[in-house]
Amino acid sequence: MKTPEEHKKSIFWICVLALFIAALANAVRAGAAGAMKVALLDPIDAQHSGELIGTVLGNSFLGFALSLLVISPLLDRFGAKRVILFAAACYIVGPLLVLVAGGAGSSTVLLLNLAMVIWGFGWGATEASINPVIATLYSNDKTGKLNALHAWWPAGLIVGGLTSVAFFQWFDLPWQALVAICIVPGVVLAIWASRHSFPQTESKVAAVPFGEMMAEPFKRPGFWVFFAIMFLTASSELAPGAWVDVTLSQTVGMPGILVLVYVSAIMFIMRHFAGALDQRFSDMGLLLMCTLPASLGLYLLSIANSPVTALLAATVWAFGVCFMWPTMLAAVSRRYPKSGPWGIGLVGFAGALAIYYVLPQLGAIYDQAKLEKAGSEAAFAALEPGSPELQQVLAFAAAQSFQTIAIIPIALFFIFGAVRLVERSTKG
Repeated sequence: MKTPEEHKKSIFWICVLALFIAALANAVRAGAAGAMKVALLDPIDAQHSGELIGTVLGNSFLGFALSLLVISPLLDRFGAKRVILFAAACYIVGPLLVLVAGGAGSSTVLLLNLAMVIWGFGWGATEASINPVIATLYSNDKTGKLNALHAWWPAGLIVGGLTSVAFFQWFDLPWQALVAICIVPGVVLAIWASRHSFPQTESKVAAVPFGEMMAEPFKRPGFWVFFAIMFLTASSELAPGAWVDVTLSQTVGMPGILVLVYVSAIMFIMRHFAGALDQRFSDMGLLLMCTLPASLGLYLLSIANSPVTALLAATVWAFGVCFMWPTMLAAVSRRYPKSGPWGIGLVGFAGALAIYYVLPQLGAIYDQAKLEKAGSEAAFAALEPGSPELQQVLAFAAAQSFQTIAIIPIALFFIFGAVRLVERSTKG
């Protein structure tokens, strides 16, 4: 029989595994994106395959957003355990449908998009459950524990990224095998979670009525400032992370997924220091400090043309974005505790919705830039694979896509600064 403290730790590590699987899946999707584009989408529409793969990848964020929005307010009615088991099922079904899509003929794009939505459902169900659970278990250290939990997001990206490199660079295995291995941890999560009971959320423990929880964000206009901020922070962190393999692999002389692995290693380490930094600078101060390195890092990624310059740019970017997502969740939970899982879910929904819109736009910017640099669709189609001319075209397209997104953290610098000033004057 486990002691309460041992049971608490078990729940924490089940939450870690669920988030780790979501990150692993994101890295695998990013790592396999280039191969999937070539194998499945280039034969359909080579001139617009960048936008197509961006849309496919973005649909995992759509699934994430939808399940997060639906599940968050109903978490206590469903129970965190059932939601985690639902997530595990999605982690199994999603990759299975991707594998089927390869032989679906004219339905390939449709089935790929459906698979990504379902795969994203698992991620959304995970975020909808684990964040309120951890905020409840560690109510006196929300920023520290949520960052410690979300340190395992980059850990999953590292494992998924290195696995992608091993499959494609070392062993020359098919992308289908890479996607298939994602099914295994989903099965492990289902078995492990089924053997434990999960706590009620903070709002439920405080006996906040369901109607009051649902109304809280609408009674507090300041909540929607954080909703808008999350839309922008997610665009600065997750959209470029999903885009690096498609773009940088062609321009820096190394697999783009390795850049994501390197960034994730920095994030894994840094997120364990978030609690101490939060106590020293406050959550708004910490977020404010992140913005300028995030913007500079994205700009440097846009002009990177070698492994050294890519890793230098990635270092700056990583220090900028490493605290953004979990600190935003903690900030909302701290300021609007009565909103419970609904409030946390809403800001997560904003982040997911941002990526759903941003990724296809990045793909469209990339496609437009490569055709502009080549001169026309016919001129682009005539470029020889691997030729210096094609490399120049793709480098220009990558630069345009990253420079566009680099503007967002600059806007966040002024927004976080304004929020911090307002809150300080209010407290004064």
